[in-house]
Amino acid sequence: MRILRHRVYGCLFAAQVISLLGTGLATVALSLVAYDLAGGRAGLMMGAVLAVKMVAYVVIAPLASAALSRIPRRWVLIGSDALRMVAALGLPFVTRMWQIFVLVFILQAASATFTPTFQAVIPVVLPDEEDYTDALSLSRLATDLESIASPMLAAALLLIVPGSALFFGTAIGFVGSTCLVLASALPTGLGLSHEADGPDPPFGQRARSGVVAFFTSPSLRPILVLNMAVAAAVAFVLVQTVVVVRSDLGLPESWVAVFLGINGAGSMITALCLPRILRRVPERSVMLRAGILLPAGVLAAGLLLPMAGSGRVRIVLAALWFLIGAGWSGVETPMARIIRRAVRADQLPAAFAAQFSLSHACWLISYPLAGLLGQWGLTPAAVVLAVLAAASLVAGRLMWGPVDRPVIEEVRV
Repeated sequence: MRILRHRVYGCLFAAQVISLLGTGLATVALSLVAYDLAGGRAGLMMGAVLAVKMVAYVVIAPLASAALSRIPRRWVLIGSDALRMVAALGLPFVTRMWQIFVLVFILQAASATFTPTFQAVIPVVLPDEEDYTDALSLSRLATDLESIASPMLAAALLLIVPGSALFFGTAIGFVGSTCLVLASALPTGLGLSHEADGPDPPFGQRARSGVVAFFTSPSLRPILVLNMAVAAAVAFVLVQTVVVVRSDLGLPESWVAVFLGINGAGSMITALCLPRILRRVPERSVMLRAGILLPAGVLAAGLLLPMAGSGRVRIVLAALWFLIGAGWSGVETPMARIIRRAVRADQLPAAFAAQFSLSHACWLISYPLAGLLGQWGLTPAAVVLAVLAAASLVAGRLMWGPVDRPVIEEVRV
């Protein structure tokens, strides 16, 4: 927590927390608006909304990084928040489904610009590696808390305001984020992808540069498949928890939130432990060892589900949800340290945009896959997703080679 005394980072972290709370309120409000407009087809509509979100994440991040490479990062963050605020203010007034899709795409496109830019700014603001590791853990903690705190805040607000009014809370969150970014006093030239007086590479080259880095750097290439390991395993939890809790365990609706909260707790506790662990153990060893929890946890859950009537099995499943959350954080959080070390400082925006896009491409595959496989039963779905996660983990291990010895030479793209 000591790094929160760093003036610039403290403001940026507060901006991240407030914007995440606003985004969480929007998710709750969208589900309510979807029900008002579509009734019994609200679930289908929300699935389409989430698909629009993922497509925006995958497509927009590298394009925005290339298009805005000459603009100081501070103004990219402020502009993204302003665009998100405008989209959020439009959502309470929608009367057609297509209007929701357009505004959601705009909002998520702005988020696909804001988040990688934010991620690229932090290692420049905090050049010390221990400080940067602490910042990564806090960012992970903020992301997990968002999934818990936002629904609670939404529930409290719904006692006094209609569902559509939650979008105004979202807009207020983005306004607060903008004010905090303004107060952070970021260096004006932060984040330029090349020297200001140098020639501009072609737009296509700038848009591809981050993705090319992941395919050409020996340090970054394994991250591609580890993203798939995370997405395959965690998609089972996020997509099928409601079915596991309500159908297999026969528990009331409130227990869906409990199981998801247990999964988030595993992620948060691991994130808090990582700074101390990473002082002694290389990132790759931590990621691969934590990654074992992902396929192992999903496979064990799938095999236990036929015996879900037992009280002891319920406790074991809850423990497995915790371990999957721990594996999720243990694999994903250290990735940024490797990216920071593998690319030049001026290429960080493109690299983080590529990571944002490529990781969400994995989620775009795993979410519908988890849903489709669940139609044939949760145990077969768990087995298939566990095999996919395990294969991705093994591929990452083979790409990296020996992981317990320090990297002698990094390929800096």
